[in-house]
Amino acid sequence: MAPVVELRDLSKSYGAITVADGLSFELGSGEALGVIGPNGAGKTSMFNLITGSIQPDRGSVLFNGKDITRLSAAKRCRLGVARSFQVPQPFTGMTVFENVLVAATHGAGMPSAQANQYCLDMLELTGLIGKANDTAGKLTLLGRKRLELARALCAKPQILLLDEIAGGLTEKECHELVETINTIRTTGISIIWIEHIVHALLSVVDRLIVIDFGRKIADGNPKKTMASKAVQEIYMGVDADA
Repeated sequence: MAPVVELRDLSKSYGAITVADGLSFELGSGEALGVIGPNGAGKTSMFNLITGSIQPDRGSVLFNGKDITRLSAAKRCRLGVARSFQVPQPFTGMTVFENVLVAATHGAGMPSAQANQYCLDMLELTGLIGKANDTAGKLTLLGRKRLELARALCAKPQILLLDEIAGGLTEKECHELVETINTIRTTGISIIWIEHIVHALLSVVDRLIVIDFGRKIADGNPKKTMASKAVQEIYMGVDADA
């Protein structure tokens, strides 16, 4: 079976600034992959390349074995590629339910009759069913993070890209969000999660990759990867020989 997503020698530069440098990896069906790296390492740019927000200078993106490198972001979304963003930006004047309904009808192209029940199911899954009729602008930060998850899920993804979704949360809120993400994992959706809160990441992912200056410098078992000399020196900023 082909990987759900495969990056092959993906490269992207803006003048002298390289955000992806020969980036290659695969994501299997139902797998959860963590991504860490210093600020400016190219992690969010990698998501932009996967979703089609930007085009690579070289290399390709495959989805279920098919080359989607030149497809638009909208077409990739319809195929099953969905993401959250670092800073939640819901439609603040609309209800929580209306926010996810937009994702289901426009992102996934669901007919209204099907979309209504699906949206309710996703709000239940993400812990927002009790807030369905509240305006999104009244949600707490955790509530907005949950809404980011729900909106992405309402696009009916095969792969869910999470961009620092735990950022800014308290320890208790972070734990609650991790529980929700682990529940989402039981649905079989493949996940790539960029995160600086490493303990949250390690409680979810099967595999971890480390990116620096757009290059993959490590890929493997999460605990072993975190203990590697390259990660300690580049990501943690310490001399592993000290």
